[in-house]
Order: sequence, then structure tokens, then C-alpha cells
Amino acid sequence: QVQVVESGGGLVQAGGSLRLSCKASLAHDYDFDDYGMGWFRQAPGKEREGVSCISGRGDRKYYADFVKGRFAISRDNAENMIYIDMNSLKPEDTAIYYCVADRYLCQSESDLLHLRHNYWGQGTQVTVSS
Repeated sequence: QVQVVESGGGLVQAGGSLRLSCKASLAHDYDFDDYGMGWFRQAPGKEREGVSCISGRGDRKYYADFVKGRFAISRDNAENMIYIDMNSLKPEDTAIYYCVADRYLCQSESDLLHLRHNYWGQGTQVTVSS
């Protein structure tokens, strides 16, 4: 029903910035603003973790503590896109970042604490050098 594709990853120095984008493709008669969207990440040797999410109409946004004040999530429902602006990047932000879609994602902050979401992208690599 929903396919998501990430873009924008790359190599950046510590303290730098990067913007990730995610394009969603939906089956006919499905509306993008019915879906909460989010970003999760997985660092080498670590478990996948929630980074941020945004509700369908953009009225709720939640962030993991380790990115609060540095990352900002947004969406453009006319273009079926979401973004995350990552600032003051640290080497520990190095990970594969996944775009996620689910009708029930971002109903509460606790949605960042589990991986039971329906649609996942292939991921985009972000590497922060020290």
C-alpha cells in the first residue's frame, strides 16, 4: 500500500548538517495525510531505534532525547514527502536512517520505542566523521 524511499545521506564532519528526504508512494485511494511518518536509525552493532516522528497533518512531532534541539522533522503533504534536518551532527549519529510509515505512527511519543510499524524504506547511510 505504501512504499517509501529515502535520500540525502552521506559523509559529513562533526558539527555539520545534513537533510534527509523521504518520498512516499501510495496505492490508489490512499491519502498521505492519513499516515504518520518517522525516522529510525541503526548504528553498527546496535539495535534499531526511533529518532523522530510526525503525525499525518503535522500537528504532533516527537523526538528522541538524543536528538532534541538538533534535529527537526517536517512534511509536505502535497508532495508526499517528509524531511529531517540534522544539525550539530556527532560521530554517534552515524547510522543507517530509515523512513517509516504507518497509520498509527506518532499517536504518542512511545511509538518511537518500538519497531511495530508497517512500512519501511531501505535506508540511507549517514556517516559523521570526527
